[in-house]
Amino acid sequence: MADETDEERKARKERERDELYALDISDVEWHCAPGTEEHEERVEIAYLPAGAVAMRSSLDPDTVLRYTEAEWRAFVLGARDGEFDLEPDARDGGVPAQADAP
Repeated sequence: MADETDEERKARKERERDELYALDISDVEWHCAPGTEEHEERVEIAYLPAGAVAMRSSLDPDTVLRYTEAEWRAFVLGARDGEFDLEPDARDGGVPAQADAP
C-alpha cells in the first residue's frame, strides 16, 4: 500500500468505510468503562469483525460511529500519548494541573 497514489488511497478508504457501515451491528455487545452505571452518560464501544470498532454515546445510542482497525489503533495510541488531553479552561471551572514538587 506504500505505492498507492492519493486517489487510490482515497478510493480504498471509501470502500472500507462503506463496507464497515454496511455491517449489521444490531446484535453486537456494547462495552463501557468499568464502574459506570446504566443511567450515567458514558461512551460505549463494540468490537466488530477485522478489528474494527463501533462507538456511541449512551445518551444517543442510535448514532453510531465506526472505525477501521487502523483508525482505532491510531486513536488509542494517540490517547495513550496524551494527544487528546484537554487543557483546563478557567471559563469551564477547570483548574490547571499543578506540576509535581521536587
